[in-house]
Amino acid sequence: MKKVLTVLMVSLFLVTTFAYAQVTGNIAGKITAEKTGDPISDANVYLEGTEYGMLSRNDGTFLIKGIPSGTYTVAVSYLGYAIAREKVEIKPGLTTTVNFALEIKDIGISGIKVFADRAEETTPIAYTDVNSEAIAMDLGSRDLPLVLKSTPSVYSTDQGGGAGDARVNIRGFNQRNIAIMINGVPVNDMENGWVYWSNWDGLSDATSSIQVQRGLSAVNLAVPSIGGTMNIITDPTQMTAGATFKQEFGAGNYRKTTLIGNTGLVDDKYALSFALVRKLGDGVADRTWTDAYAYYVASSYNLNDKNRLEFYAVGAPQRHGQRLYAQNIATFNHEFAKDLSGYDPAALADFLEKGYNFNQNWSPVNSGYQGEQWWDDQYRMRHDDTFIMERENFYHKPQINLNWFSQLSEKLNFYSTFYYSGGKGGGTGTFGEVYRRDANGKLGDDDWKFYYGPSPWTWDWDATIAMNQGPAGSYWVDKDSLYKETGQALGILRNSVNRQWTVGAIVKAEYEINSAIKTLVGLDWRTAEINHFREVRDLLGGNWYYWDGDEFDTGNHHKKLGDKIDYYNTNTVDWMGGFVQGEYKQGKLTASISVGPSAVKYTYLDHFQRDPADTTKALKTVADWITGYQAKGGVHYVVMPDLGIFANAGYVSKVPILDEVINDWTGELYGDPINEKYLSAEVGFSWVGLDGLMNIKADGYFTDRKDETKILETDDPISFDEVRVKVSGIDSRFMGVELETVYQPFDFLGFQLNASKGIWKYTDDVTAVVKYPSQDSTMTVYIKDLKVGNQPQTQVSLAANLTPFAGLETRIVGKYYMDFWSNWNVMDRDDPNDRTQSWKVPNFGTVDFHLKYHVPTIVRGLTLKIFAHAFNVLDEIYIQDATDNSAYNAYDKDHDADDAEVFFGPRRKISVGVEVGL
Repeated sequence: MKKVLTVLMVSLFLVTTFAYAQVTGNIAGKITAEKTGDPISDANVYLEGTEYGMLSRNDGTFLIKGIPSGTYTVAVSYLGYAIAREKVEIKPGLTTTVNFALEIKDIGISGIKVFADRAEETTPIAYTDVNSEAIAMDLGSRDLPLVLKSTPSVYSTDQGGGAGDARVNIRGFNQRNIAIMINGVPVNDMENGWVYWSNWDGLSDATSSIQVQRGLSAVNLAVPSIGGTMNIITDPTQMTAGATFKQEFGAGNYRKTTLIGNTGLVDDKYALSFALVRKLGDGVADRTWTDAYAYYVASSYNLNDKNRLEFYAVGAPQRHGQRLYAQNIATFNHEFAKDLSGYDPAALADFLEKGYNFNQNWSPVNSGYQGEQWWDDQYRMRHDDTFIMERENFYHKPQINLNWFSQLSEKLNFYSTFYYSGGKGGGTGTFGEVYRRDANGKLGDDDWKFYYGPSPWTWDWDATIAMNQGPAGSYWVDKDSLYKETGQALGILRNSVNRQWTVGAIVKAEYEINSAIKTLVGLDWRTAEINHFREVRDLLGGNWYYWDGDEFDTGNHHKKLGDKIDYYNTNTVDWMGGFVQGEYKQGKLTASISVGPSAVKYTYLDHFQRDPADTTKALKTVADWITGYQAKGGVHYVVMPDLGIFANAGYVSKVPILDEVINDWTGELYGDPINEKYLSAEVGFSWVGLDGLMNIKADGYFTDRKDETKILETDDPISFDEVRVKVSGIDSRFMGVELETVYQPFDFLGFQLNASKGIWKYTDDVTAVVKYPSQDSTMTVYIKDLKVGNQPQTQVSLAANLTPFAGLETRIVGKYYMDFWSNWNVMDRDDPNDRTQSWKVPNFGTVDFHLKYHVPTIVRGLTLKIFAHAFNVLDEIYIQDATDNSAYNAYDKDHDADDAEVFFGPRRKISVGVEVGL
């Protein structure tokens, strides 16, 4: 079947290519600044009175294809420059060339691009631009990071398939070492550096471009841009005036409705954009439903020719069912498991097959149970009467920015932003004793524990509700005898709540010393308060739950809906950073250097624990300020008009995250916080040839990581209590090469080839002093030469874009991944004889197909587009996420296929939609 589909797709591709109708033409050109001759990227190029347009590329060029023959007025607008217009005639089968040199008019020549540290053609780093057209063409119904899957050294997956549960890795580093920035403001979590994509669900519809800067990047703020930076720009001045209504449908009963409005740049003075999104779906994986809204508002106003204000607000209040528990391969498919080298057939008996969409985070419940739930400070009913989710995420994280750009003199520009980010919500789970059944359906009761039988186990809500509603007496759960009083619940659902606010300011001043030298200085200040607590969500038939862990609670310890349990902490994070940057640009040479310090301070307040020094107060821990710094620089040289080369290097001393400074189980300081250190270097080139039909970019990189810290959850060797301890001194090295190629042999046909090859591994065994509560001890982990896991180290992407006739755009993207070692826990490697690499995921490839058709309309000014996406069109079966020697689903823990827990990649998914524009 796969071969038939492949033949059909290739045949269709070839037929439509040769059927190309010579009834349309194209327009191409380049946009530069009149004063300097520098290319202008992201300028809005459009044919007035039509839907045809695009943003100029990074080198200032543009190519608009498939335009019906005739006479048009081409307009180019970019904030800070006067609008340029030119009349052109489009002839069938030909490309008309017209270039524009824009005249400076108002403030904002670089505006948001300077503020957001956007790379330009001569910036000495490796980067990839993804414009709004590419996002719309490739993304479909997926989370935003998945549009980057074709980018060299970038790997993104939807993990378990929950809406917004995606992850992204760059050059072997996860999101904690990737700076995610929206309009120049970092959005990584202030405590742990992570990014939760469900918080930014509506952003894709408002994004004008994403720039992925790999490596230390051009960002001069002290952000975690070790693997790279994702710079997301939502500039309202770059949007064409009009309104758009979009309706999408997809697999898993997916429905998404989007309304977008843009004024465009009005009178060279102001611009306003907004987007409203409603998203619903049942999910493809079992019960990964979504119920979400999203909003976005952006405006820009030129106060005068020297000052401009910008306002941004974005948020996505949402709830969704999650699939967080990966499974043994056989749980999803026995045949696939049996065909894998290293999978012991005997393991099949321990893992019953449940299908690719199996999700352990839900179970059915008798619909007669109508117990209330509590979340977001309200009594509510559950999402569906027929089942209960163990794992559900609910959150809303609005972000509001106010930017002020000012031209203080001809040589001095000032850029600033003041921002607020809130956050309210959390995730659910069980607490106490909840019944589970093994895969054969046997209940964990007086003579059986659920894990005695085969996997996967499942929750039994009905048995738990019956127990909680039962009379006083003893009950057996997993061979434990538990006594309860009348009305008491022994097992419940809890919310793990995160409520936070962050306020910050970033200011930058740019001074032009002379025509060749510019300096940029800046400050970055942030402060945040985060409340963490658990609360009773669902009593599962009971009236109260007994919990006595609050030392300030003098009552009967009967906890009801909304009462706090388990932990209640308030953390604060104070951040200060600064930088000085110098840039030299003369003739063919561009050079820059940037240095800057950073400092962070953490506090911890435990509302449930008394301070031993003053028992009337809650325990509070205050860490000292911890300082870090970074220094980086690079050069770019134009060897000839079509060839540029670059090199950069840098050193970063990165301050630790909160969990590496304060033990949030006990409130104790770990002591001697150690900064991670990174030494990085990179060289590369960019070449344009064949009269502009081909563009090749390539680079090689080297990054040394020193003194990585891990937090180990283990047992104290004396008391045997479960404790958290810190292990530092883990070193690793990341090297690789990357390639990006674009070839446009015909106006209607283009190709892109992207590839990357990495060599990422740990460089040494680590012996560290571990400070247990009872004693100090020495621990060695044997990791020398073991591969860094969790991302394929080799990947190739080949895409073809075809415009067979006016209005129809198609795109086929093939991706292939190799050298994919599964994720693994460094702290598990304490056996000197265990030098085996983590399990290597089988190589895999997928093919996606995208289509967009501009339907001819008879109503002037009305546009109609139909679009479709087929992801994994050949329906390949492959593993996209894997963890070696699973703590829960391994068979014999010898780093084979039968010891990995995995998520399979999505099977074939099709989504379609329609877009109406005015």
